[in-house]
Amino acid sequence: MSQRSGRQRGAPTISDVALAAGVSPMTVSRVINGESNVRAATRDAVKAAIQRLGYAPNRAARSLAGAEELRIALLYSNPSAAYLGEFLMGGLASVSRAHAQLMIEQCEDGGQEVQAVAHLIRTGIHGVVLPPPLCDSDATIDALQAADIPIVVVASGRPRADIPAVSIDDARAAHDMTCHLAALGHRRIGFIAGNPNQTASARRMDGYRTALDELGIAHDPALVVPGLFTYRSGLDAAEQLLALPERPTAIFASNDDMAGAAVAVAHRHGLDVPGDITVCGFDDTPLATTIWPELTTIRQPIRDMSQAAVELLIGEVRARRAPARAAPRHVLLDYQLVRRQSDAPPRKRPPARA
Repeated sequence: MSQRSGRQRGAPTISDVALAAGVSPMTVSRVINGESNVRAATRDAVKAAIQRLGYAPNRAARSLAGAEELRIALLYSNPSAAYLGEFLMGGLASVSRAHAQLMIEQCEDGGQEVQAVAHLIRTGIHGVVLPPPLCDSDATIDALQAADIPIVVVASGRPRADIPAVSIDDARAAHDMTCHLAALGHRRIGFIAGNPNQTASARRMDGYRTALDELGIAHDPALVVPGLFTYRSGLDAAEQLLALPERPTAIFASNDDMAGAAVAVAHRHGLDVPGDITVCGFDDTPLATTIWPELTTIRQPIRDMSQAAVELLIGEVRARRAPARAAPRHVLLDYQLVRRQSDAPPRKRPPARA
């Protein structure tokens, strides 16, 4: 019987072996090719799966990285549709140039990371890109590493040294925005923090606080309110800031969704933006230019970060076939403070009458 007819009858594939052994198809290929950079326990598990399934490696399987289209997965759990849209556009552009395939997999909130990873392993993916917040999920990263699947994390504030990463300097960017607001004359600068589960949130908070210290502006704990990077959380945070006896003259939100919510709350209170209050954001997603007034914000090159991550990941997948591997790369991209119509000097109010 020919090999082709055997396949038609359900002969096991390299993906079947990978699933049975709990590893990636690339790892199976490395074992088949006799490469030395595979742990002994992993090699034994792959060989046992090959024997159990009766898998017969062929020439195509032995040249997996060069002959088979790479399958790259994007595993996401991001509440911001604007951020995710930009991220997808960048990833799709990169896989198109590399003649690879991009799989999109959603991971629901509530500890579903390990199940999502197990599903991806069953599909035979060769590598995974993790945007926020999964870039900081130890459970997700540990599960992928246990299966020996290459990873690249994006926008983590503190990426692991052993994992390739793409990011910007979140702390410096938040520092620059805070200094910009102070240069306009603002001294009461409200800050809407990001999701505490994301390391980039802490970095942006650090930048805000460092700028205040450098400028000699006293810290007022009432001016710092929690957020979750969602529009809904931005509404609640802005209401809290505007309810203060002495409200801020400027609000700096940790992303554009929350900044947009702050603009809406200001309008609901009859305040002019930026005449009565300045509002600034972070990311420069499409939302920044679809609301009125358009947002002054930090342009995080989301699309470029996604492209760079996919390119890094493809390089990492292919490098795993080499006997000697280079250290993981951490790529730091530039950001830009983009000034639009939502910021202005604080309005001078006449002194109170005696």
